[in-house]
Amino acid sequence: MDAPAAMVINTTTTPFPATPSFFSKSRPVFTLLQAHKRNIPFSKPIKCTHQNPSKPNSLSCSALISFSPSETAQLLPSKLRHLSREFQSLAEPVERVKRLLHYAGLMPQMDDSERVDRNRVMGCTARVWVEVRLDDEGKVRMAADSDSEVTRGYCACLVWAMNGSEPEEILKVKTEDLLGLNVGLGSSGTGRSRVNTWHNVLVSMQKRTKQLVAEKEGKESFEPFPSLVVSADGLFPKGTYAQAQAKYLFPNESQVNELVKVLKEKKIGVVAHFYMDPEVQGILTAAQKQWPHIYISDSLVMADTAVKMAKAGCQFITVLGVDFMSENVRAILDQAGYNEVGVYRMSNERIGCSLADAAATPIYMEYLQAASNSAPSLHVIYINTKLETKAYAHELVPTITCTSSNVVQTILQAFAQVPDLSVWYGPDSYMGANIKELFLQMTHMTDEEIAAIHPEHSLDSIRSLLPRLHYFQDGTCIVHHLFGHEVVEKIKEMYCDAFLTAHLEVPGEMFSLAMEAKRRGMGVVGSTQNILDFIKDRVQESLDRNIDDHLQFVLGTESGMITSIVAAVRSLLDPTKSSSQGSKVTVEIVFPVSSDSISSTSSNLPSSPHSVQLGDITLPVVPGVASGEGCSIHGGCASCPYMKMNSLDSLLKVCHHLPDKENKLAEYNAERFKLQTPNGKSVADVGCEPILHMRNFQAAKKLPEKLVDQILHLQDNGRSM
Repeated sequence: MDAPAAMVINTTTTPFPATPSFFSKSRPVFTLLQAHKRNIPFSKPIKCTHQNPSKPNSLSCSALISFSPSETAQLLPSKLRHLSREFQSLAEPVERVKRLLHYAGLMPQMDDSERVDRNRVMGCTARVWVEVRLDDEGKVRMAADSDSEVTRGYCACLVWAMNGSEPEEILKVKTEDLLGLNVGLGSSGTGRSRVNTWHNVLVSMQKRTKQLVAEKEGKESFEPFPSLVVSADGLFPKGTYAQAQAKYLFPNESQVNELVKVLKEKKIGVVAHFYMDPEVQGILTAAQKQWPHIYISDSLVMADTAVKMAKAGCQFITVLGVDFMSENVRAILDQAGYNEVGVYRMSNERIGCSLADAAATPIYMEYLQAASNSAPSLHVIYINTKLETKAYAHELVPTITCTSSNVVQTILQAFAQVPDLSVWYGPDSYMGANIKELFLQMTHMTDEEIAAIHPEHSLDSIRSLLPRLHYFQDGTCIVHHLFGHEVVEKIKEMYCDAFLTAHLEVPGEMFSLAMEAKRRGMGVVGSTQNILDFIKDRVQESLDRNIDDHLQFVLGTESGMITSIVAAVRSLLDPTKSSSQGSKVTVEIVFPVSSDSISSTSSNLPSSPHSVQLGDITLPVVPGVASGEGCSIHGGCASCPYMKMNSLDSLLKVCHHLPDKENKLAEYNAERFKLQTPNGKSVADVGCEPILHMRNFQAAKKLPEKLVDQILHLQDNGRSM
C-alpha cells in the first residue's frame, strides 16, 4: 500500500472527531490508483477533498468502491498480508522506522477524554490506548493512540487493517497472523518488545469487540473475579473473597508481639510455605521485622533455610507446610549434622498432599518398574513428594529431584549428557503433559531459538528425545487441578489483556493460555518464586518508566501467594524507596476463583450430597466465596485445604510448649525415619541422595558424575546407590 491513510472515506458521519479513514462508519475504500494496482472493480472514480483547510487530515470522499461478499470477507486477511509484504520489502531497519513514523503522522491523536485507564493496553513498553465501537451496521470502528511515535505507527497499521470489519473477522485474527509484521527494529530485546506491541494491541481490540457484541446481543456478562488493588495509598479489595484475603494483611499487633517474644526466648526458627493461610502469613511477615529467623518460601528453600537457622543458633525449627516438607527439613538437618535441633509440624493429624500421595502408591511403583527395565533411564521426581517415595524410587531407578523452576533444564541436560537416555517424570500428570507440550512447541523453533533455551540442543535433538520422555498419568495437585474450563473461559473473556501467571502444575488448557501470554510478554509459567519475580519485575519496569500505570495480574496458583506478593509490591511502591517521581502505579491481583467455594479442611467430616472427595479428604461445597476459601469442583481452586491445617493457634501452642519435656508434642514432632529400604539402607540416607543430586546440578549446571554412573549401571546385578 502507498500508506494506510490513502484509504480515505467520508468522515462526516463518524461518531469520533473528524479523522481520516481509520475511524469512519463507512465501508473502507481504496483510492482509484490503489484499486487499479490491485485490480479491484470499482463503481466510479473517487474524488476526495479537504473538508477543513485548517485540518489537513480531514477528508471527504464522494464515492465508494463496490466489493463482492467474497472480496469483503477476505479484505482483513489481505490487508494483513499486504502490511507484511510492505515491511518485509524494506531491507533496512531505518527505512521501516521511517515508514512507521510516516503512518504515525497521518493518524490523528485521540481526545484526552479517551486517553484514560479503561482504554489502556497492558504489556506495551509505551503507553497505548485503544477505543473500539460498533457502528449502526454492526461494523467495528477503532481508534488508537500512543505516547511513542513508533508505537503510534504500529497502531495506525492495525487500525487501517481492521477498521470497518465484521466482529467475526476481528475475532478470527490470531497473534500468529502478525508474525510477518515484525519489522525487526533495534536489538533482540527491543524486537521482542515491538512484536509484543502488535500482539497486545490486537488482544485488547478483540476483548473490546467481544464485549460490544455481547452487549448488543443482550448476553449476560461474566461477573468479574475478586481482586485486590495495591497502591502507595493502601489496599482496596473488590469482592468478598478479596476482602477475606486482605483482612489479615494488617495483623493484630499483640499477636505479633506474642509470637516474637516466644520465638526469641526459645530460639525457634520458622520456615513456612507460600501457600499458608493469609492470617498466618500476615503475622509471620510482620514478625520478620523483629526476628530474622522466619522465612516464607517454596518447598525447596525451606530445608536449606532451616540449616542456616540451625547454624545461627536456633534450637528448634517449626515447619508450616504439609508433612513431606517437615520430613525433608528433618532429613536435611540430619545430613548437615544438626541432629540435636528439633523439628515440629503444626498438627496432631496427618497433613497430607494429594500429589505426594499419588507417588506413594503401588501404581507409581509399577510405573518405575517399567523404567528400571528400560536402561539407560533416569527418574525425575518432583520435590513435592515424600522422602520414603524418593528412597524407594531411587533404588529402582536412578533418581534426581526437581522443582517447577528447574525441571525443564534438568530434563534437557540429562538428555544432552547421557546418550539414548529415557526420562521418566512424575508424579504430577499436568506438569508432565505441559513439559511434553513445551518440547513439542520447540519443534517449531529454529536451532538458534532452541540453543537459547539449552545450548546443547537443536531441532533434531528435541525431535529425537520426545519418544523417550515419559510421564506418570495419575497424579495431580488438587489446587491446580481445579483451574479448569470455567475459569479458563472467564479469563479468555474478561482478562485476556491482563498479565497471566500460572504454576507449571495447572491443567493443559490453563497452561496453553499462559504460554500464549508468555510468548507476547504478558505471562509467566513456572514456580511460585517465578510468579513472584515476574510480578516484581513488571512493577519495577512500570516504575522506571515514571508514568501513571495500572497493572493487572491473574494469579494462577494458590491464593496464599498474595501475602508475599502484596509485601513485595508495597515495598516497590513505597514513595520513600520508589524510583518514580510523582507517577501513580496501581497493581491489581485477580483471584480466578469459581462461583462455588470449598471451605472445610477436616478429614473427619461426613460426606454429603454437596461434598466432593479429593484423595482422602472430604470437602463440602459451599455456595459463594464469602467463606474465604474459593475452591470449586467446577474450576478455580484458590486455596489448599491441607495447607490451611497450619494455624496460628497451632504455631503458638507448639512454641509455648517447647522444649517438650513432658512429651505433650509427640504427635507434632517430625521424627526421623527408622525404616530401611528393600536393600537394607536407611530411608533417610537414600531419600536425601536425589535431593543432593539436584543441588549439585543447580551448582554445576550438569548431572553429577555419581548420578551418571548410576544411570549407566542401572542393570548391574545387586544395583546399589
